[in-house]
Formats: sequence, C-alpha cells, structure tokens
Amino acid sequence: MTNRLRSEIEEEVAEKQLIVEEKPVREIPDNFFTQFLNKGFVTTEEATKALPFILYVAFLCMLYIANRHLAERNLREIDKVSKELKELTWDYKSAKAELAYKSTLTEVAKRTDTIGIKQSIEPPQKITVKEDQNGN
Repeated sequence: MTNRLRSEIEEEVAEKQLIVEEKPVREIPDNFFTQFLNKGFVTTEEATKALPFILYVAFLCMLYIANRHLAERNLREIDKVSKELKELTWDYKSAKAELAYKSTLTEVAKRTDTIGIKQSIEPPQKITVKEDQNGN
C-alpha cells in the first residue's frame, strides 16, 4: 500500500508540473510608436536625456494653466463686484430721490400737520439792528 500511495503522489506531482505552462515572451507590436522610438531618430538614451527638459516643459504648462484659472477667478470677482456696485448705485439714487421728495415744502407741511405744527401764514419779517455811533 505504501508503494501505491507513493506512486500516486509522484504521478500527481508530475501532472502538476506538466500543467504549468510557460508563458511565451510577448513580442512588442510593430506599430508606429515603437518604430519611432526604437528604429527612428529618437532612441531610448536620447529620450532619457531629454526627460528633465520634458518635465520642465510640463511644469511650465501647469503654471500656465494655474495662472489662467486665477485670472478667470479674478474676472468673475470683478464682475460680481461691479454688479453689486451698480445695485448700490441704484439704491443710492432712489434714496436720494425719495429724500428730495420728502423734503419738499408741501410734504414737510403734511408731516408736521399731524404733530400739530402749522405753516405760518404771515410773511417773515426782517430784523435790522442800528449801529451806534460809538461803534458798539
């Protein structure tokens, strides 16, 4: 029985080894990009040497985009403030016109009539003071 069990275990191990297949090495497809990098005028070494410059250009592009966003945000704030200024200007003009209307003689007379103050009927009199000859 021991031989039979040992032989079965050996067969199973052999089957597992047979089942494991090696994956074939994947070939790089022969498209334009790979031809351009491998066989063209740009080699891997030159691309590696140019990497700092490419990173510098990418950084400048990010700065350009950030500057654009800041400028647009400032424009939106300017528009918001100018709309608010127009609204406040309209409020000021309407309040000024209302004050001018309420300070007219007839409107003041109507408002003071409710408290008991009446408009004088007699014209105002001019008071003159005669100066003494002494200068007092």
